[in-house]
Amino acid sequence: MSGGLFELRRDAITGWWVATVVDRQFQRGRFSLPAAPVDDGGSCQNCSQPPGDGIRLRTLKDYAFNVVGSEEEARELEKNSAQVALAQAPAAGSWRTIVAPPGEHRPLQMVGDDLLCGLLSAVREAFVDARSVGQTEYLQVVQNWGAQAGARTNHLCLDLYDLPQIPHRVAEEIGGAARFLIRAGECPYCRLVREEPKAGTRLIWQDDASVAFAPFASRSPFEVWIVPRRHAADFGGAGDADIRSTAEALRQVLGRLARLDGPPHNLILHTSPLRQRVDATYHWHWEVHPRLREIAGLELGTGLPVNPVSPEEAVEELLRFGAQGEAADKL
Repeated sequence: MSGGLFELRRDAITGWWVATVVDRQFQRGRFSLPAAPVDDGGSCQNCSQPPGDGIRLRTLKDYAFNVVGSEEEARELEKNSAQVALAQAPAAGSWRTIVAPPGEHRPLQMVGDDLLCGLLSAVREAFVDARSVGQTEYLQVVQNWGAQAGARTNHLCLDLYDLPQIPHRVAEEIGGAARFLIRAGECPYCRLVREEPKAGTRLIWQDDASVAFAPFASRSPFEVWIVPRRHAADFGGAGDADIRSTAEALRQVLGRLARLDGPPHNLILHTSPLRQRVDATYHWHWEVHPRLREIAGLELGTGLPVNPVSPEEAVEELLRFGAQGEAADKL
């Protein structure tokens, strides 16, 4: 009979629990899932729109979100929208994408340093612009790689969602980090970038500016966080050294994940809200979430994430090979 002993682990920041399977031998074949290409009919709109040869910013929807708090408000919105043009319906926020140069369909870890740093610099500038405009609450940055991860294009790009609300997950992190600071006297992310390299069991990569590790209460197999050593809440204030270090960390992490046949994944940036000052308590960071399993009944019924691979075992597997998948003689 296969193992199934759950170890309940608590996220020290949010207080949320995760059930980690700790008595099942790792089977690489269970997690070898290549990212499936998107069926775009042979035509990539991101290659031609907007015109240009370099990194470009493409607007997909000027107003992408209607704020509806109840079923009654939804019916009212539906009634009003039927009487006016869609462009005049009450809406907020935008959906844009930072697109790599035409023809760039390689995964993030395979492109050159200039392009990778250029994409991250464009993200930084988007936060500076959004904060100066101050029309919405939060700017969410994601990359969906592979059809299984929700990608709508094969083009290398980073999506920007200008949200009228602070996302629940980010709000939980902000509140949890503030409570941790009051209780422990320091930022929890600052503690992580100090303690994870010392422990070593979940460390994937580090340099003078960043640390990449699997969190103790990983919610899914091979989840990785990339956290800057320097305390800062707003990615819009990241320096050039932070950009270069983050780019290399992403290359190292995604390159090692690529040996699992290049899995589909979601890359997510968590940073401070646009209208709130949380400089003392929050800490921007990137999260990598490979999509390597299906959600089962226990998770749906309880809201308790179940991770079939412990983060320690996942890191051990990733460190057996170099960043581009070659066997590592010494790490």
